Amino acid sequence: MSTHLQGSLFDQTDELRLGPLDGLARTELGSGAWIDVLPGWLSGADALFERLAAEVSWRAEHRKMYDNVVAVPRLLAFYGEHDALPHPVLDEARTALSAHYAGELGEPFTTAGLCFYRDGRDSVAWHGDRTGRGSRQDTMVAILSVGEPRDLLLRPAGGGAATVRRPLGHGDLIVMGGSCQRTWEHCVPKTARPAGPRVSVQFRPHGVR
Repeated sequence: MSTHLQGSLFDQTDELRLGPLDGLARTELGSGAWIDVLPGWLSGADALFERLAAEVSWRAEHRKMYDNVVAVPRLLAFYGEHDALPHPVLDEARTALSAHYAGELGEPFTTAGLCFYRDGRDSVAWHGDRTGRGSRQDTMVAILSVGEPRDLLLRPAGGGAATVRRPLGHGDLIVMGGSCQRTWEHCVPKTARPAGPRVSVQFRPHGVR
């Protein structure tokens, strides 16, 4: 797949290396929800982006909207609990996250969902990951972003303006925890500004989508 990625000025290595997680900074959102953010957790993230963009078996999905069938505005891939992930560093990331959050989460991260935002026209609408246990239990979703940054917005469930905005790309990590999937919503909006390609990797526990 042809992509044009503008490399990060702060990450000029092709060596894929995860940093320590002790630099995570937590923001309490309210109603039992929180996010942890760690910029640049993965060094060499642009090289990983190129591998994933070229080698993952991306699929385009469609959904029914009223009387029409429309294309989902991003490409998708999903790796279940027993599927081999598309690069060893993603196994390392999942293992590191599972160990770091073992005390709070009480179980490992097991699956990985990938989204490919090709340009500013690709997006994901406001939602919470409430399919499965996330609709009734506190859980966690950890997202590793590679490629050019796109804004992730968060707001309390039920609507209103976004109250949190985090640009994520080039190896940045965000973890949404506590009641975040039930009491808050998040999205990646379309943008008319020039926006390069980005891949997000979402690690989730068993039974959360």
